Amino acid sequence: MEIFISGSIAYDRIMDFPGRFSDHILPEKIHILNVCFTVNSLVEKYGGTAGNIAYTLKLLDEKPVIIATIGKDYESYFNWLKKNSISTEGISIIHEEFTASAYITTDKADNQITGFNPGAMRYPSRYQFNTDNAKNSLAIISPGNISDMIEFAKIFREKGIKYICDPGQSITQWDGESLIKWINGSMLLIANDYELELIMKMTSLNKKSLLNLTSAIITTLGEKGSIVSTRDGDLDIPPALIDDIIDPTGAGDAYRAGLVKGLIIGKDLNISAKMGAVAATYAIENYGTQEHYFKYDDFLKRFRDNFGDIIF
Repeated sequence: MEIFISGSIAYDRIMDFPGRFSDHILPEKIHILNVCFTVNSLVEKYGGTAGNIAYTLKLLDEKPVIIATIGKDYESYFNWLKKNSISTEGISIIHEEFTASAYITTDKADNQITGFNPGAMRYPSRYQFNTDNAKNSLAIISPGNISDMIEFAKIFREKGIKYICDPGQSITQWDGESLIKWINGSMLLIANDYELELIMKMTSLNKKSLLNLTSAIITTLGEKGSIVSTRDGDLDIPPALIDDIIDPTGAGDAYRAGLVKGLIIGKDLNISAKMGAVAATYAIENYGTQEHYFKYDDFLKRFRDNFGDIIF
């Protein structure tokens, strides 16, 4: 089965500030803020929604196609993908831009200041979907270039490719009418609870009305699990047990990978969402969004430990 993962490719450059931001910011002078934070270290991690989802899907024994743009500093990321046997065929190189980058500074109180340069993500990938197996294909449209997000939904509807809408941090770039058109015809909408509230506010549609546009809605709730909503009602999905909470960053993308894996092997939304919950635990137990590792057999064991003996 072909799996298309559209979204972003990015470098996450993470810095640690040895103090507290609040000790160096004067509230009464915030209108003339001019502060420099000297950091202890800088660590570069591979990230981006498409890269993160594809990475975990590969651990789940799948061969996803990443659809994204990357900049002239692509070599390191391509080497990483090739090392993990992930195809780069769907990634378009923008030679006049740097790859999208997040510069994240964290203080001792876990407060964060982030600067984000979209770089190559400003450009559409213009990927050509020359598939002869549309009925057996699945796509997820995650936050990335907004033109791609809109165009791909149209293409998937025309070709009969099942697709998941995952607007995430791109929501502020949409208007209500465009969101409705984008979601309409999708197999699934996935968002966290805050994002879903924004979607309902922007579209003036409640959850019941949104379910006239898509077959199901999954609402992720962080440590509280997730909710699968269909026209038949809501189903609570508990979180999977975590060995050690290190860093929740990337858990949502890992969840999406587990969810997609379940759907493509023919599991229902209940089981697929639970697979997402299990996949998320591996990301949380590691620092970074593509630092976790597991074998599929280990994943299945962890699934059974949490949710019982399901036939795979």
